[in-house]
Parts: sequence; structure tokens; C-alpha cells
Amino acid sequence: MRLKERRTRIALAALLSFLCVAVVGVLVVRAQTTGDGSAITVMTRNLYLGADINRPLRAAQGRTGQDALLAFGHANHELREIVERTNFDARSELLADEIAAARPDLVGLQEVALWRHGPLQLDHLGRLDATDVDDDFLATLRADLNQRGVAYDVASTQQESDVEGPAFTGNPFTGTADAAQDLRLTVRDVILVREGTGIRITDTGGAQYDRRIDVTLAGATFSFIRGYAWADVTIGHARLRFVTTHLESLSADVALGQAEELLAGPAGTAPMTTVLVCDCNSDPNSSVVGPQDRVPSSATYQLLTGGGGFGDLWSRQPDPGGPGSTAGLAELVNDPTADAFTRRLDLILARPAASTQVAVNRADVIGDEVSDRDDRTGLWPSDHAGVVTQLRIT
Repeated sequence: MRLKERRTRIALAALLSFLCVAVVGVLVVRAQTTGDGSAITVMTRNLYLGADINRPLRAAQGRTGQDALLAFGHANHELREIVERTNFDARSELLADEIAAARPDLVGLQEVALWRHGPLQLDHLGRLDATDVDDDFLATLRADLNQRGVAYDVASTQQESDVEGPAFTGNPFTGTADAAQDLRLTVRDVILVREGTGIRITDTGGAQYDRRIDVTLAGATFSFIRGYAWADVTIGHARLRFVTTHLESLSADVALGQAEELLAGPAGTAPMTTVLVCDCNSDPNSSVVGPQDRVPSSATYQLLTGGGGFGDLWSRQPDPGGPGSTAGLAELVNDPTADAFTRRLDLILARPAASTQVAVNRADVIGDEVSDRDDRTGLWPSDHAGVVTQLRIT
């Protein structure tokens, strides 16, 4: 049903309710304005893990044996230095400011990194045994939110990629290595719920996609895994399934396959209204087909909003107020202008349950203005902007 027709039906229903039972109408208005009704604000936010994780693999591509390990280790050392330069402690302050200002009831986070290190063990290539924590993005962000008086609980967490490899300068095979260590990156998708909202979590879950990209180096396989987390919640009299996911960025074919798995799982089986927030890595406006792909970047978006039955809430708001672009910043996230925001990858989608309608009160892109950068470092909050949407479920 078109948005104009839905608005007409809602307006007629509201008018009849007011004329027939004025007191009930007053109670409904009061419930909505106090937050006890069907209004809910949701956010999607990619935190950015801090560097291009593909850097070491590109360096080792086409090499074998010790040459491959040397190239990998040098590039992995450079990657960790870039993570330091993109300084999540500073960026987390900006992200916490955004969330505290928007006060979303539910937040879907992607690229929630956990960086760890351990001693260099070239004979343990591919094993996951580094345990010393360097950066826990989730703990840092929640601490910064608490400092702002806006506390969030973790409703659901799903681990995705968990990879470890050597990092060093020099040559460990000749005894001249320096800054030698094993680096481990664990990536998570997380759902946060704001304390004091009255939202009740009734069930949670998550899983990893079967479709993934595997890379073999010196006999060890590195799996780049994506997945999703979900939570069933009750808001007033409304029931809602909230899903966050991060689809593959290196292959539109793989991202499409992951979206098919998502629709066959929690995003396609829930009897209640489902809200999907994502870094979908699918630009609705792109017809570009990558050299390794058969489908364009927009294919996943077309699947979700076509056969998947999801509505794109950005385009359904009363006044979209812009293209909604959210991605394109450089690896160092210190771009001097906002000109690089040219792709729309971060989406909030909704599929109403039977006899239910989802309307959009407002939607905003956040973290996409030069004024959103850190004054001291010049860093943006992330390499993506976020999206905040206030829904009304009737």
C-alpha cells in the first residue's frame, strides 16, 4: 500500500476514534508523547575497526613461502599503526556524543572491534591464541555513554570474523625482527538498548552466514565471516524484531547470498514487525558490477526491498532532505571535507506485520558534517555516517 493511502487510513481512524470516544483519543495522544505508545527511535552505526583489514592479504597476494609471510607481517604491522592513528578513544567520544544527542531506543552496531596481541609465533600461523587486550570498542563506547548519563545495555552480541596473524618490522627468519607480535582482531555485531525506555527484551539470537570469503596463506586459512544479531522486543502494545547485520564489502555476489540467508532466517520468519538496520554494502543507486561479481552493488538492496518485503524508511519519510549518503571516507578518516560521502550503504528497513503499519516521523544522517570531526585530531567518528529514524507503529 502506498504511503499516501496509509496516511489517509490512519487519519480517518484517528478522526473516528476522536469523535466516538474522545477520552480514548486523549489517552492515546498522552501515551505517545510520554514514550509509552508505539513510537520508537532506532539507529544504525558502523564503528569502523580502524584500518583496512585487507591490507596484509593484498601485500601477500601472489607470493609464497617466506616472501609471503614477510610481506604479510610488514603490512600487518602497518595496519596496527594505522589503527593507533585512527584512535578509537577519540572517535568513541564523538560517537557517544552522537548517541547521547539522538537518544535512540535501540542501536545496531557493526564493526565492534576487539583488538588483542600476543607473542610472535610463526609456527602457530592461523591459530587464535593472542589474549592481551589492546582495544575493546564495545567497552570503551559504553563507558563514554555512561559518562554522558545515557546508559545502554547489551541486548545481543554476535561474533563474526576472528583472525590472527604475525606483525613485525625487519626479518624474523634472520633474527632481525623488531616490534614482533601476533595481532588478533575479533569483530562483533551488537544491539544496544537504552536503559529506562520501558522496552522489554523477550528473545535474542544471532548467527554467522555460511557464505563467506576464505583466503589461504602459507597453508593457513583466514575466514572473513559476516553475520547478524537480533532481539525481539515489546514496546507498549507493539512487538518488534530488531536485526543488525554487516554484509560483505568485497563481493556483491557474496553479499547477495548472505541477504538470502538472512531472509531465510530471522529477517524472514518473524510474525511481528521486523526492523533491519545494516551496513548492507549495497548502494541502491549503483549499477556497477565488480570484476569478480555477476550482480551489481544494488542487487542486495533490490532483494531486500523487493521479494524480501522491506520498505526503505529513508525514502518514506515526509521530506528525505538529501540522498542519505553514508560512506566513502579514506582509511585514515581525516578527510578535510565531507565530499567523500557519495555512497548510501547504511540502511534502516522495515517490514510491518499483518494488520500493522510503520510510518516514519523523521530520519537523519549523523556524523557526516565537518563540524562532527574531533577538533584536536581532525578524525571523523567513523569511515561511515550513521542513520537515526523515529518510527511509529500503528
